[in-house]
Amino acid sequence: MKVIVIGCTHAGTAAINQIYATDPDTQVTVYERNDNISFLSCGIALYLGGEVKDPQGLFYSSPETLAKLGANVNMQHDVTNIDADKKEVTVTNLVTGATSTDSYDKLIVTTGSWPVIPPIEGINGDHVYLCKNYDHAQRLFKDAQAGKKIVVIGGGYIGVELVEAYNKKGHEVTLVDGLPRMLSKYYDAEYTDCLATEFEGNGVKLALNQKVDKFTDTGEGVVVTTDAGQYEADMAVLCIGFRPNTDLLKGIVDMNADGSIKTNDYMQTSNPDIYGAGDSVAVHYNPTGRDAYIPLATNAVRQGTLAGMNIFKPTVKYMGTQSASGLKLYGKTLVSAGMTLEHAKNEGFDAESVTIEDNYRPEFMPSTTPILMTLVWDKTSRKILGGQLMSEYDVSQSANLISVCIQNENTIDFLAFVDMLFQPQFDRPFNYLNILGQAAMAKASK
Repeated sequence: MKVIVIGCTHAGTAAINQIYATDPDTQVTVYERNDNISFLSCGIALYLGGEVKDPQGLFYSSPETLAKLGANVNMQHDVTNIDADKKEVTVTNLVTGATSTDSYDKLIVTTGSWPVIPPIEGINGDHVYLCKNYDHAQRLFKDAQAGKKIVVIGGGYIGVELVEAYNKKGHEVTLVDGLPRMLSKYYDAEYTDCLATEFEGNGVKLALNQKVDKFTDTGEGVVVTTDAGQYEADMAVLCIGFRPNTDLLKGIVDMNADGSIKTNDYMQTSNPDIYGAGDSVAVHYNPTGRDAYIPLATNAVRQGTLAGMNIFKPTVKYMGTQSASGLKLYGKTLVSAGMTLEHAKNEGFDAESVTIEDNYRPEFMPSTTPILMTLVWDKTSRKILGGQLMSEYDVSQSANLISVCIQNENTIDFLAFVDMLFQPQFDRPFNYLNILGQAAMAKASK
């Protein structure tokens, strides 16, 4: 069987590895626009902040590695057209300009996403930067060396991580966001207010609830003008969000209104010989039971692996996602899975939440650390819809347990009394998540 893979970051790399693990005799041809593959863009802030010294460590595969498996890897090649009837693709060599066609039995589209670039005056200026790929990371690192003032636009995960990274390296950083709270998609006000205090205490200027009107290039830098003020900077970094990179498939397969590709449980598109995975594809969001666009590396790797399995025959179904995620800022671990209370209510749920703080282990131990915790549930079914945690203690794996509870449609009663280990080094006789579930039960009984 001949398989063509278009795009080779997380989903594409995972699909190729799985194909060769399943059937080493498969003929796989890869077309990738860039000159590198498998770059972990989620590590850009770690590189800019100095925690990762060598950005080469953010690559977990290479064209040579895939070629050793048997793949025909074509870097700096852009697929410009797909003829689904003939099962052919048209490809342009970006180095030579030469154009050719290639045929396939099965096609895997993992074209990923691209930063949202709104039509704002001056947004394409020399001092306005994107943050997505390896080339962006190199520019963000190199050009920051000569600059002092940096404005980051966008208070999502990438934006706040860049703010911390540049702040720790001694830059004067301003965070601009159109919403009144950073990270409001993932965390309630108790969490984001705490972060805001932390940011400001470290010298970060917060320009929240402000919309950017224009960028003015000054030759040496840029002035970011919002509806509430002006901010001079040597660099402005756009972290507004991402959109699916799916123009190539318009009119060929079914898509959602946001441009993401629709797939079935086996990662097939509406054309059974075309598979999709990664940031170009919608996910099944289990808390709502509907499709959503959630570009995360975890989703991409999982979907790519499934595409590689199922391309031979439908074998393993996609389980969907709870969008579990996390980050570490100024020594605090923040994690979440599923929906906030606001999100749940906006989705039509009759939802409730409880927020408590408790130490992760007994007070008689030499030390312990408080954890701020929130649980969201449906009042009627008592099913868990989401959870959030923040602490200087590593609570990252707790988001995974909340994620599994949502996946399995477990209730607050289940979380309250499900068996977990007890040892004073690690936790209390009731784990802190048990205590969170019990607090939810108590609130639900009122």
